[in-house]
Amino acid sequence: MKIGVLLSGCGVYDGVEIQEAVLTLLAIEEFGAEAICISVDENHYHVVNHITGDEMSESRNMMIEAARISRGNIHEISTISPADIDALVIPGGFGSAKNFTKWAFSGPEGEINSKVKLLIVNMVNVGKPIVALCVSPIVVAKALENSSIHAKMTIGSDQEKSPYDINTFSQGMESIGVSSEMKTIREVLIDTENKIITAPCYMMEASILEVRNNIKNAFEALKELL
Repeated sequence: MKIGVLLSGCGVYDGVEIQEAVLTLLAIEEFGAEAICISVDENHYHVVNHITGDEMSESRNMMIEAARISRGNIHEISTISPADIDALVIPGGFGSAKNFTKWAFSGPEGEINSKVKLLIVNMVNVGKPIVALCVSPIVVAKALENSSIHAKMTIGSDQEKSPYDINTFSQGMESIGVSSEMKTIREVLIDTENKIITAPCYMMEASILEVRNNIKNAFEALKELL
């Protein structure tokens, strides 16, 4: 079994959330499957100094940066089709809202990368599962916008501590056709009809162990769907 892992670069503030990405790769290994790491051969929207939070005057390529996480074994997204993988996992990080989509700048009106949209739509159309972690449900929401598919997804809960405005994200997803539900770091949401699993991960104020367990729960749900 092969599971695609879609990486938006490297680094929580301008690319993929590294801990979520690595814990996903670990979960796939424990699952007894092979990880197929995928990225987009385009630049980050910008580069952020992860110590100060300041923007840096340089550019970095999503695929080259993602290869740091995958130890060099990376596939450009246009070379991957649903026939090549049995499921797709999208870890979080600001890259989902800055590189894969423009949600960070324009909210639900922001554009989605056409290559990312195509892979997600094709996966859903052929009935292969998608796991979206942390903020990445917005990527799936944008991919399915204006379609006949109205997925059920979560981006976290407003009942527990979060570094982000969960309600604003949830309302934004609702505005483009998603049925958004509140889930804590100890929960995942399974849309059995559309085969989409979402888990809050670092959208909530959580420890790395809690995130690890949240990803494990998502993979347990994936096992049932597969």
